[in-house]
Amino acid sequence: MAELEGAGGGVAAADPRGVLRQGRAFLDFFWDIAKPEQEVRLEATESLLRHLREGRKDDELKYALKRLVEGLGATREAARPGFSLALAQVLKAFEEISVCSVLDQIKEKHSLEKVKKKLVRNAAFGNFFGVMALFQSGRLVKDQKALLESIQLLQQLAHHQAHLRDLPRKALVDIMSEVPERVFEEVLFDILRSDLASAFTSPDSFHLLLVGMQKFPSVLKPKSLKKLFGSPTVVNEENIPRLVELLRSVAKSEKKDKKLPGLVFDLLQVSLKEDAFELFWKEGVENGLLKEKSGPVSYMCYRLLGTALPVLSLDQLQMVLQGKVMQHYGEHVVTTQLPDRFKFAPEMEKYVDEFLSSCDDPERQMAVLIGFSTLTNQGYPVFSSSSRVVRHLQPGVLQKYIHWLKDMFLRPDLDCCLDFSSNRQKQNQGNVNRAQQKIPRLRKWIIHRLANIIENAGIKDESLVMDIARFCFFHAFFEAKKKTSQICEASVLPSEPLDEQTHLAIENYFFGLLQTLNSLTVLGDTAKAAALREKHIHGVTADGKLWIFLIVEYADKLLSSEHVKAVKPFTKGQRDAWERTLQSVQNLQKKENKANSTKVFAFQQLLLLMAVHLFKNQSETMDVLSDLLNCTEKAFSKEPKKKKTDNSEPGWVEVMVEILLSLLAQPSLLIRRISKSVFVRICPNLTKRGLQLILDVLDPYQEQNEESAVVVMEESDKKTISAQDTDEEGSDDSSEEGSSEEENESGAEEMNEEVDDAFRSQLMNVLQAGNALGGGESDEELDDEAMMALDKNISALFAEQQKRIQAKKDEKDRIRKERILRRDFKIKVLDLIEAFLIKQSENPLVFDVIEPLLRVIEQCMSTDSDKQEVDFLQKTASIFRNSLCRTKQYCKRVDALQEDLHAFVERLVGKACKHTNSSVALYYFSASLYLLKVLKGNVSDKSSTPTPLPEKQSNTIPQAPQLLSTGCLDLERVTGIYQQALTHFLTKRNSALTCSMFHDLFKRFPIMCKPLVDTLVKSITAGARQHQQAQACLLLQKVLLLHELKLFMTEDEWEELIRKSISQVTESLRLSGKCLMKPDKEKVAKTLELLNLLLKTVTEQKLHVKLTELEKVLGALNHPGGIRSSARLDSLYWNVMRWLNHTKPKKEKTANKPAQEAENLRRKKKGFLPETKKRKNRKKGIQENGAGAGAGEAAASEETETPQQKKGLMAGSSKHKKKNKGGKENGVAMAGSREEAVNGGVPGSDKKKKKKKKRNRNRKRKGDAGNEAEQAPAAKKAKGSVSQETQQKQGKANHQGKVKKKRKVKTTPVQEE
Repeated sequence: MAELEGAGGGVAAADPRGVLRQGRAFLDFFWDIAKPEQEVRLEATESLLRHLREGRKDDELKYALKRLVEGLGATREAARPGFSLALAQVLKAFEEISVCSVLDQIKEKHSLEKVKKKLVRNAAFGNFFGVMALFQSGRLVKDQKALLESIQLLQQLAHHQAHLRDLPRKALVDIMSEVPERVFEEVLFDILRSDLASAFTSPDSFHLLLVGMQKFPSVLKPKSLKKLFGSPTVVNEENIPRLVELLRSVAKSEKKDKKLPGLVFDLLQVSLKEDAFELFWKEGVENGLLKEKSGPVSYMCYRLLGTALPVLSLDQLQMVLQGKVMQHYGEHVVTTQLPDRFKFAPEMEKYVDEFLSSCDDPERQMAVLIGFSTLTNQGYPVFSSSSRVVRHLQPGVLQKYIHWLKDMFLRPDLDCCLDFSSNRQKQNQGNVNRAQQKIPRLRKWIIHRLANIIENAGIKDESLVMDIARFCFFHAFFEAKKKTSQICEASVLPSEPLDEQTHLAIENYFFGLLQTLNSLTVLGDTAKAAALREKHIHGVTADGKLWIFLIVEYADKLLSSEHVKAVKPFTKGQRDAWERTLQSVQNLQKKENKANSTKVFAFQQLLLLMAVHLFKNQSETMDVLSDLLNCTEKAFSKEPKKKKTDNSEPGWVEVMVEILLSLLAQPSLLIRRISKSVFVRICPNLTKRGLQLILDVLDPYQEQNEESAVVVMEESDKKTISAQDTDEEGSDDSSEEGSSEEENESGAEEMNEEVDDAFRSQLMNVLQAGNALGGGESDEELDDEAMMALDKNISALFAEQQKRIQAKKDEKDRIRKERILRRDFKIKVLDLIEAFLIKQSENPLVFDVIEPLLRVIEQCMSTDSDKQEVDFLQKTASIFRNSLCRTKQYCKRVDALQEDLHAFVERLVGKACKHTNSSVALYYFSASLYLLKVLKGNVSDKSSTPTPLPEKQSNTIPQAPQLLSTGCLDLERVTGIYQQALTHFLTKRNSALTCSMFHDLFKRFPIMCKPLVDTLVKSITAGARQHQQAQACLLLQKVLLLHELKLFMTEDEWEELIRKSISQVTESLRLSGKCLMKPDKEKVAKTLELLNLLLKTVTEQKLHVKLTELEKVLGALNHPGGIRSSARLDSLYWNVMRWLNHTKPKKEKTANKPAQEAENLRRKKKGFLPETKKRKNRKKGIQENGAGAGAGEAAASEETETPQQKKGLMAGSSKHKKKNKGGKENGVAMAGSREEAVNGGVPGSDKKKKKKKKRNRNRKRKGDAGNEAEQAPAAKKAKGSVSQETQQKQGKANHQGKVKKKRKVKTTPVQEE
């Protein structure tokens, strides 16, 4: 290790090959450190450290330092931090390594003076990450020499802003924040003096100064600061302009980061330390930064406001929250309502949330909350009324905040609010009384804020919840005549009386509050409250009382008080209904026990909710409430049930169903939830007539009936309601209305284009009366008065026509809206159907639901549906499939309904057969299978004898009695039904039934396999078309695979079934001709698949079946026009033949051996130009051999082939082509080349060189464009040689003839010669 420390900058492996010989595992660490995946880099760093610690080898450590230092300047960005981290960990683990030596090595390897210009960027990053590695190792601060050199290196790197930007300055700040004060004073202060003196010239230097002032206050004292830049403080009136400029530049440079720059927060802390925060905020921020209307600067001010909240005192918070920054922020929130605009409100809410969660001072919490609550836009606070920041408030602060909200509601103090108006509001407000508008807006926000506190604040005190609920209820429905101490809400009178609109808004918010209370978990820390929470009971207090019951008690107290009056006073009849409701609720509470507690709970909720609705809509609620009271009394009466003698009078269940259906049409989510809860409780008492009332709503053929059980009306002047009082279905309605507006507009345009005959005749009469239609008798023009009269008459006529068009359009729009409301109501009614099917799945009334649901599915599928109707269809289908057909519980008392259910099955299967839509037929068929399950699962009173079973199978199969049991099922009748359906499927060409339906039948009810399997066997040949025959084969194959089938058959019956199936398959294959068409191929394929299974069964079970006829038929199929025409059929065919001990023959090679060798040579060197065709080799051959030609030249040309050409690496060469061209080369081409040599062609002449270059260029352009270019002779005819030209033409003609026959007849070079 002493060697390592003394090596200095020249640390290198003495024997690098020795390190490399040790294996790849050590070197792989450095490869993994450079990979982009962070997990891989970290794992490689840990592995490298572990290896170096365990090995303790100097050469490996030296090599590791060398590789890590080299990697600091890597080109890949992900590799640099990886090598930097690894180097830091190595220095931290091996303290014997000198930091100065590593720094010298970094400087030497990544020298900025010696490096090439294009590598300056990598060298700069190498130096920077090297210093960061030294700093992260924790040893740089301890070595003053290395620290000094590192600071100087960072100052040098700061000039390379094009590559590193502000990274060196930030590194300086980080290093200085970790340096001890003594080291800073002794070592760094003198080096950084110039940077500190020029602090106001750049943000980086200024940030360095701010960090130094906070970290080393005894060094950077006011005297030192005055010596540096002439001022003892940073924040003063002289420096404010320079500070503003610095902050602006910082805001614009870091606008993409969306966070507060560290320089700004450090300046804030320095201003607090120098007691100059007020000067900094008012002069620097409000009067400096905000004057520049720039987005980045404004957002920086908002972030500074949110970040400053935890560090400010109470007085400073009040000053900031009432300043211009807050007002500017409010204007931003109001003006950025569009969806594509950047919104700062969520970020500001996050700042407030963090402050309230970390602050323990109640006064500061209250100040911040009130400050944001009083930032108002024309009276309406900008801060969200549903914000969840109140959950961090201390209990005392929360109670004070609620008291402040109530006091602001009763006596609005607009002077304490920081109110503003946007530019558009200032232009539109005119001379309207602003105060009269501001107070109602403020009150609406306060009520919504109070209602949301219950949901978001996490209140644990029931009295606080009840206080808010009473306050909202009182001001929604009551007014105080005079002050009274008996009622807390009437102890203070409002300074401004509440108008009607405010009462209506509070009313809507109150019902939203009721929804919150209904879903509120039990509050309190008592054991009873914990027990109720474990039972997941909501909407009650710790003692088990309903929240809504407490509100009704409070309302009764208000009604009996003389000091208050209701906004809508009760009549005598309404007051009697109120008293009767309270009495009924008390009676229910007395009757409550463990058996009917949920039923009592549901009826109490509904009665109390209707009682509260008396204050909102008295006329409509009275009828519902009176009927509801009567039904409640009958539902809980102990009198024995009497049989109805008069069918005209409905029972209490029917009346209750009508009430619940009417309540489902209400927009309140709370009413709909409670209605559904009550319906679940009365389901056991539901009658057929009551169920029919629900099903009539879904009946698509009764939509036009005006006298239906429920009439859905649209509120023309519907008011704005609370967001909690509506559910998501309302948004679907509005979106659906918007989506169909284009259709209405297009319809209106078509209506405008159509002009009826009546309007045309009226227009003609007006024109004739005004003599506007010029005829041949008079050419006089109309005077001005006549023209004015004519215009008046025409305008009146068109105005009437426009009214008629508008009336038609309004009527069409009304019908469309009614259809939307009706569909929406049906979707809600489906919830009742689903609840009934789930809770009463064993009720016989379930059978009455099947056909109405099927009618809805059928009707929706047959019409062009919009999105809402598609949702309706999907929900109906889901209920039918999941809650009905797939349910595990079903009716067990169907002995009296056997005949009806069998007729029902027959009717359903018949409709499935007659239908044209396969999707609808599937639902009908599934319903029939559900009825089969019900019939088979019930035990008849009559002793039903199951199908006899062989003794062997009955002993080995434990579930055999269950499979063989038919229950109430009339197997013979049902078999006939499904046999007709199966015959219909296999004999009718356009049947809506599918193969999957019958497969489901056989799979779920194996008892149906044996009676129907004969039909399948016959249909193999008797099917209507090839497709039906293929489906019969497929179904039979699936049936034979069911192991339950053998339970219902003896061994002889099973063998006979296999024999018949093979016989039918044999006949089907005999009748099949050439498999040219797709149906034919499909049929043969399915037949072969079935035959494969049959032969496998025969072989494995050793059945006695003759297969001689089958072998003959299969042998006849094996011809080119049959099975061989398809690869799939051929594969299936030989799979079958394998069971008959036949193997697929191997293909024989018909070509002779010499031709095959020639073909192999041709493939091996396809596209290569023969050597004799190349000019340089041809000339060599001519010069060497003189005038001699023939086989010797060919041999010579083969000898001159290069190894690359022999291997097939040179383009344009082929041995096969060279052999085929042997005769031509020896007879024509070589003769031409000899003549060319004799006629004076010198290889070294300029003319020859130019021609050679030209030919090479042409050859490069053409490449391998065609066979003619490859096979044409390379030698060109010489000038004046006529005999050579004729010879070449003849050679070309002969060769082209050979090329055409090349694929058919392959000849050897000898034959060609």
